Amino acid sequence: MSEESYDKLSKWYDFISGSGEKKIKNEGLNILAPKEGEQILEIGFGTGNAIISMAKSVGKSGRIFGIDISQGMLDIAKVKVDKAGLLDRVVLKREDATIMNFDSDYFDAVFMSFTLELFSKPQMIIILEECKKILKKNGRICILSMLKTNKKPSIISRLYAWAQKQFPEYVDCRPINLQQVLKNEGFVISESKQISVWGLPVEIGLATIPR
Repeated sequence: MSEESYDKLSKWYDFISGSGEKKIKNEGLNILAPKEGEQILEIGFGTGNAIISMAKSVGKSGRIFGIDISQGMLDIAKVKVDKAGLLDRVVLKREDATIMNFDSDYFDAVFMSFTLELFSKPQMIIILEECKKILKKNGRICILSMLKTNKKPSIISRLYAWAQKQFPEYVDCRPINLQQVLKNEGFVISESKQISVWGLPVEIGLATIPR
């Protein structure tokens, strides 16, 4: 999906994504377990719901950074953060995830929700290499993504695959083998959980990078 499409979608995103995406994001945040004083980056923060949750968890001594390619998403997220009174601990930027401008060994954790699978395989490798660089020793990465399985696809999965072919500009998340993707880039899986959202298989993976 293009930046322009995300800008248009931003006004309706919370309504469209509904409670299903909120539920799995909360599951992911529980697994990530942000701690007081941590510095955490969210890649593809959307309308900022996870940003606010993490900002509350890290407290005044922590800092949450977010990058997203959509100015529309950024504008909505900033309003939410401001209303929550958390501007002092949140930094949001319009930035491409394949060209991140952060120092090495800077973050305690990285969080991605339905974002990694939007990129091509070469781009995913670039993003994960960047994550390895910016994470501190024993830093962790938590990713939520649609899951590619070898099981016979359900009716919902077949309908989704059809919609993806017909409307690739809007149905852009594609299933991936998250654990294999992370392992290929040298990450060590510490926790994995599979759940269903809207009848589609989703995986939450928590991993670290050995130093």
